Amino acid sequence: MESAVSPLRWVGEAGDGYLEMLDQRLLPGREVWQVMSSAEDVADGIRDMVIRGAPAIGIAAAYGVVLGARARVDGGPTTRQDAAGELKPVFEMLSETRPTAVNLSWSLRRMRHVVQAHDGGAANKLVARLFEEAQSIQREDRENNRRMSELGAELFDDGVKILTHCNTGGLATGGFGTALGIIRAAAAQGKLEKAWIDETRPYLQGARLTTWECLKDDIPATLITDSMAGHFMKQGEVDAVVVGTDRVAANGDVANKIGTYSLAVLADAHDVPFYVAAPISTVDLETPGGDEIPIEQRSREEVTQVGETTIAPAEIDVAHPAFDITPAEYVDALITEDGIVEPPYETNLKRLAESEAAE
Repeated sequence: MESAVSPLRWVGEAGDGYLEMLDQRLLPGREVWQVMSSAEDVADGIRDMVIRGAPAIGIAAAYGVVLGARARVDGGPTTRQDAAGELKPVFEMLSETRPTAVNLSWSLRRMRHVVQAHDGGAANKLVARLFEEAQSIQREDRENNRRMSELGAELFDDGVKILTHCNTGGLATGGFGTALGIIRAAAAQGKLEKAWIDETRPYLQGARLTTWECLKDDIPATLITDSMAGHFMKQGEVDAVVVGTDRVAANGDVANKIGTYSLAVLADAHDVPFYVAAPISTVDLETPGGDEIPIEQRSREEVTQVGETTIAPAEIDVAHPAFDITPAEYVDALITEDGIVEPPYETNLKRLAESEAAE
């Protein structure tokens, strides 16, 4: 049940290595690895969507802190206060790249704790410790995704047909997947008849990325346009919808790629279960509900162009929220690495967090 896909890799040692990102803007046509040798490079890579997907963004940002620390504090003794001061602009720059995905702030918080625990002395010791933490974040993501995927696959019977939206596989994570990881696990267990892949306009993550992953890993899949989902539900061709998330509010509201809310409403109308693969790192108990989740607004060109081809008049007004909010009432269950969470979410998510804190 492995994946052949990974979105990023570190080359070399902590002290002289660099990060490479698989440029997802060029897939499926070309596989190009972009070299990121500074924190600024990493921030640009996240902002420009060289890399995307909430878990992968968090991992990339952690390595960005390593590169920032190496450039700013490496080379001699440093105190905790000096290191924190030097790295403050790095943390601020990385945190502002993609505001909706809570994994970004979660990952940076872990890296800040490493800086706060620095006991002074050689700066290269701090860089090495930050590098270890970034590696741990990436490794834990893969392990958590595997557990989540196995738990999620248990929800389905043989011959299941699952519809998914956006890209939530190895490209969006530390190299395994959340929602697509569950589909991958169902396929490995011989349960999956077919994965329906929404194209996911306007950035086409489903058409360009999820289909590419499915072909790489021999997952049976069929691509459809976003507007076809209701048709296939009505025909009885969809047994479940499984999507990922960039943030889960305390009440169970879910922020995910634009178009997710429409799918949830369609699933409810056709009595199709709607599941959300939600790593615990995406659960944000400090945000009461979906109305408080910031929604990233992206460029008009991503709507009016497909690649280099313009498909709309230059004068037309364009709205482009990158995410929408699915109310908790439409979510049948949240699938986490520590178990399946069902309503009432406000109570059960709090209990899950308390259990995590106690371990």
